[in-house]
Formats: sequence, C-alpha cells, structure tokens
Amino acid sequence: MSLQHALLGVLEARPMSGYDLVQFFDSSTGWIWAAPQSQIYPTLRRMERAGLISGDDEPRGPKLTRTVYSVTPQGRTELEQWLSTPHDPAPPRDPFLVQALNFDEIDVEKAHAVLEQFIAEQEKSADEAEAHRDRLLAKDTMLLKERLTRRDPADHDRIARLKAHVFAGVAAVARTRAEWAREGQRLLTED
Repeated sequence: MSLQHALLGVLEARPMSGYDLVQFFDSSTGWIWAAPQSQIYPTLRRMERAGLISGDDEPRGPKLTRTVYSVTPQGRTELEQWLSTPHDPAPPRDPFLVQALNFDEIDVEKAHAVLEQFIAEQEKSADEAEAHRDRLLAKDTMLLKERLTRRDPADHDRIARLKAHVFAGVAAVARTRAEWAREGQRLLTED
C-alpha cells in the first residue's frame, strides 16, 4: 500500500485541497493509514505529474487561491487495479512487541505500568473505532455522505456496512491487544 492509493481512495469520494487532505488524514483515516503533511503534498505533486489526479486552482478569499485535486480517469483505473489485486501482508514492525519481548530486563512494576498504559490506549482506540463504525452505519460522516451522492441509492446500506466493517475490525484488534496485555500483566507476577 502506498500513500498514493490512500489519497486516490479519499479523492474518489470528492475533490479536496491538500489542506483538506491533511485534515482528513489527521482524523479518521489515521486509524488505518497515517500520513503527515510532509508526505501528502509531495505525493500530490507526483500524482498530478503522473496524470492520476488533476489540480484546479480555486479562489480562496480576495487574493489567494488553493489547488483542489480530483481523480482523473487514469487515477480511477489505477485505484481499481490496486483494489482488485491481492497484496502481501505488510512486514511486522511493532515497537511495542519488541518492548514487551524484553520485559524480563526491567522491574515487574515498570513493565506492568507500560502494559497498563498500553491497555488504556487500546481501549480508547477501540471505543473511537466503534463510535466511528456507528457513525458510518448511520451514514453520518461527511465523506461517506458525499461518496453516497455519486452512488446508486440501492447500494448505500451495503457501502456503509462495508466501511463500518473496517472500523469494527480496528476495534476488535484493539480489544484483543488489550486482553493480550492483561494476560501479560498476569504473567509478570507468575512464579
């Protein structure tokens, strides 16, 4: 997966400026794909040069303009091809698991505290994902509302359920990781 494909997926719902995209990636999509501003703008320029998106300058106030990007037919083809192709799983790279693997090197109390913070973070992540899942099921997110204006109304419920399913998965993974950490806390005190 690349940032390019994440951007194409978002822009397929509606045209956006670079600023709009930065704000979007700072919100819900960040749960599944994080992208800092320093990566978004250069990627947009590369995508525009490659013909995957087009940028149109729009007025912003009396003297300023902003570039609003939309997906081109070539970009739509690229997105469809990527979405239709099975991909290898990303290689594991979890600093927390490396940390947990070495808990035997520190005091039990310190390891327990790290796990406690991890549990709290995972539970918060699960709660947020479940809340977003519920907003998607209610078709109450801005981007989904806009995407649905371009789709057959007969497909709206299915589309909302598919998107909600992703966040249900995020929540399930977070809850499983929290339970795994609780088991780690129990193991720390075993003889």
